[in-house]
Parts: sequence; structure tokens; C-alpha cells
Amino acid sequence: MATTASQTGKEENKKRVEIFDTEENLAIDLAKYTADLSDKFCKERGAFTVVVSGGSLIKSLRKLVEVDSIDWSRWHFFWVDERVVPKHHEDSNYKLAYDNFLSKVPIPPGNVYAINDSLSAEAAADDYETCLKHLVKTNVLRVSDSTGFPKFDLMLLGMGPDGHVASLFPGHGLCSESKKWVTSITDSPKPPSERITFTFPVINSSAHVALVVCGSGKAEPVQMALNKTGSVPAGFVSAEEELVWFLDKPASSKL
Repeated sequence: MATTASQTGKEENKKRVEIFDTEENLAIDLAKYTADLSDKFCKERGAFTVVVSGGSLIKSLRKLVEVDSIDWSRWHFFWVDERVVPKHHEDSNYKLAYDNFLSKVPIPPGNVYAINDSLSAEAAADDYETCLKHLVKTNVLRVSDSTGFPKFDLMLLGMGPDGHVASLFPGHGLCSESKKWVTSITDSPKPPSERITFTFPVINSSAHVALVVCGSGKAEPVQMALNKTGSVPAGFVSAEEELVWFLDKPASSKL
């Protein structure tokens, strides 16, 4: 069972907060939310562009595997950030997603966009941005009319205990990047140090964003992000059409 916290203000009209009694119920509702958007965009434009982060977010996608109605052949699957390590490495977000999700659903391999792990962090970021620009030219990926940045159909984000999203960490200069689509970080405060990440303009140009947070250890940054106190990166996330926070009760305990 979920409870919805109301928001006020122009930008807040695009935001809602769903609070679930258990993480299991959250995963069930997240699967329905994603499946409904998949159906909508596949019917409207013949494709569904989905971006994921790593960490516990992937675990919360487990119920999506059980949905029979999804047309996986029309999915295009991306990562909002990636550690610059080989794909088989334990730190790889690709490996995490593959082992727990991608290996269980029939998304065409050509529609799964992993980084080139043979490149340096900077070159891998440039290569991934080039890939996105090619997909814009071939009409797989839309561009936002208002920002000119790519407009993904759905971005599924987790949040770290320090309030970071993607590989955009508190106080780091990359949080202010306003021109690049994808950039690199070589001094990540959380290992491994070398990563690529989408920038805030790309994240916030998404049609729909789901920010999925579980656990009492993240209650304080959740409070800071939603109440706009402090400067945790999660508080800067928005969406062109709708931002939904999916929280379990422990994560919402300080609201």
C-alpha cells in the first residue's frame, strides 16, 4: 500500500512522492509504473528508451521481469552512469544489470548500450555521447524541445547515502556541468574513482524520472532533497513530465 505526499508550486506539480509499507510493495508498484510507460511509448512511437543507475535500484526492478505484457523488443536500455572497469568486473553496473535483469528479459542485444570499457574515462564518456547523438539522428532517441538535450522516456535512479545520484556527488564540480551530455569523473569520492555519468541537463530533460530510495540510512538526504534544504544532488533532479519518488517507510521516516 502506498501513500502519496502532495507537493505545491509550479515545478512541484510535476512531482509526487509515493511511500510504501515494504520494499516488496515498492518493487511491485515500480514494475507496474514502468510497464505502463513502456506500453504508452511503444504504442506512441514504437520505442521505449530506459536509463538505469546501479546499486540497489537494480534489485527493485526484479518484479518487472514477471510482467508478461511488455514488448521487450522495442526497449532501448542505457546507463546513467558507469564505472570504467571491464564488463565482467564486480564493480560494473553493466554486470549488475545483466546478472539481475538483462539476462532474464529478451531485450535485443543491439538495443543495450554499454560503455566501451577499453577506453579511458574521458574517451568512454565522449564515445557514449557520440552514441546518443547517433540515436537522435536515427529517431530512436528524442530531443527535448525546451532544452535541446536528449529526452529519454524513463530514467530510473537510485540515491546514495550522501544524496548522490548517477555519479554526481555532493559538492563536486560536475553537478554544475551545463553543456555536455555525458562527462567523466576521475576523482569519485566513492570507489572506483573513474566513471562516466550523464549530466543534470540530460537527467532533467527526461520525460519521466523515478527516484527509488529504500532504507533508514538514506532518510536524512531524502528529507534534505524533498524539503530543498542543503545541497544534496538528489534535490536537483526534475523531469519534463513527471518525477516520482518511490520510498519505503524507513527512507521516508524523516519527512
